Amino acid sequence: MPEPSTSPPVPLSKAAIFFRRLLSFVVLWTVVIGSLFSGHKALSDYVFLLIILLLAVSGLLEFYGMVQRLHYACYAKWGVAGGVLMILFTFVCISGQFGRPVTPSRMNDRETMFFIMFVLGLCVRQFASRRVATGIIAISTTLFGMMYVPWLLNFIQKINFFGQAGVEGAYYVLYFVLVTKFSDCGAYAVGSLIGRHKMIPRISPGKTWEGLGGAVVVSTAASALFARLAGSHLAGMTLWHSIILGIILSLAAVLGDLIESLFKREAGLKDSGHFFPGIGGILDLLDSLLFNAPIMYLYLRHVLT
Repeated sequence: MPEPSTSPPVPLSKAAIFFRRLLSFVVLWTVVIGSLFSGHKALSDYVFLLIILLLAVSGLLEFYGMVQRLHYACYAKWGVAGGVLMILFTFVCISGQFGRPVTPSRMNDRETMFFIMFVLGLCVRQFASRRVATGIIAISTTLFGMMYVPWLLNFIQKINFFGQAGVEGAYYVLYFVLVTKFSDCGAYAVGSLIGRHKMIPRISPGKTWEGLGGAVVVSTAASALFARLAGSHLAGMTLWHSIILGIILSLAAVLGDLIESLFKREAGLKDSGHFFPGIGGILDLLDSLLFNAPIMYLYLRHVLT
């Protein structure tokens, strides 16, 4: 008697993948933003911290998984521990839960000190390794993972707890997350409808120059609209600033997406992980945000205030 045939699952369409990813993004960041605006500062701060830690650890594990898939040496446990400690260290310094928060410039100095100690710790760790020839690779991949995921994510904390008088950091977190996501939506919609000219097909076959234009237009429009609706909650924001930020954040979002695609392509992966079945991993949801967080922080610190 012949065995019943088991047909492979039908692959999801691009539209289905996009909307599932969008839904996951909306659910995730609804929790994040909801914690920021809960009205109870201590609860908001600690829930926000927990979410950032979970995102950092999950993203780091996916990144180090790609590194190990390529058979490169790395100290994944050290990287994860360093990422957790750095985020906790920043929270203690700037949240105001443990005394007077430090200024942004002093926080940068302390963060530099932390990285120096972390690199020295990796070097000491390498002293005990039997594989002397892998030292440069192991230290480099571990440190880059730290900088690519938790360090970039950590700027979201810095935006939220920005200590300048009259600056409501939570609104700037909401602003840059929405502008970034509208950039993704604009790139996908326009690229799917009229995209003909590939940007970098060897890295991301689906990205087109038309999609890039859609990302810039939709993101800039969303930036100007949200800035108008938020009003005084976005201190220092004018129409021109919202247009400039819309353009910059949309371009950086596309660049961040391409950078993650480059890593996945080298590792031979379609998705960074399987955290969301049929969609991908944490890095697939964070890729466009990672570089936008420091851009938003630096613009807020040096231009808007």
